[in-house]
Amino acid sequence: MQIIPAIDLKNQESVRLYQGDFNQTTLISESPVQQALAIERAGLTNLHLVDLDGAKSGRPVNRAIIQQICEQTGLAVEVGGGIRSLSQINTYLTSGVTRVILGSAALNDPELVQEAIKQFGADQIVVGIDGKDGLVAVSGWLEQSTVKMDELMASMVAFGVKTFIVTDISRDGTMSGPNGDQLSHLQKQFTAATVIASGGIRNVTDLNQLADLGIRAAIVGKAMATGDLPLQTLAEVNQNVG
Repeated sequence: MQIIPAIDLKNQESVRLYQGDFNQTTLISESPVQQALAIERAGLTNLHLVDLDGAKSGRPVNRAIIQQICEQTGLAVEVGGGIRSLSQINTYLTSGVTRVILGSAALNDPELVQEAIKQFGADQIVVGIDGKDGLVAVSGWLEQSTVKMDELMASMVAFGVKTFIVTDISRDGTMSGPNGDQLSHLQKQFTAATVIASGGIRNVTDLNQLADLGIRAAIVGKAMATGDLPLQTLAEVNQNVG
């Protein structure tokens, strides 16, 4: 299993939200760059960055910090939040970002995903499907749609998308455990795709259980920040969980 530490960016700082609520914010680090360097020093190789301000405003806001992280570390960085155009995708991919995550755009502008896959390839375009009670949430989780998560995933697979980050926002930041049933259901339904687990992961047991369900990668944020899953433990799991 691949472990992907997460840093959420708000006002150029690293924070964590509770269930995606912008009013329930905990400061993790005033220097996301130093946090990223610590992740790299621990032996981890990937990083998940979310521009929370961008997700809320619909345009990249924390791009300068993201570029600094790309320049100062050797991490494979994936970025999401407020990305709504091919030019924005290109700007990220040409400034050191390894792959770009399209979230709200997948629901509101599916043609963008289709064109992005054609122009940049499936290895550089990831679709983030965030939801609650099986329904997709968009715009930084501020809006709930009536579209089912598996329906959106099916349409994206048809476009050639191969990698999905699936988040149950009712569990994100809660340390209540991942939604294994939902993740397993989607992975079994779309066997050719890779489902990356996000939201609620607390400990090594959760990671092992996800691996047993056939999940190949997991994003860890809150548990890393609280110390329940310290960087060294994440690095060991990254190497040892198959």
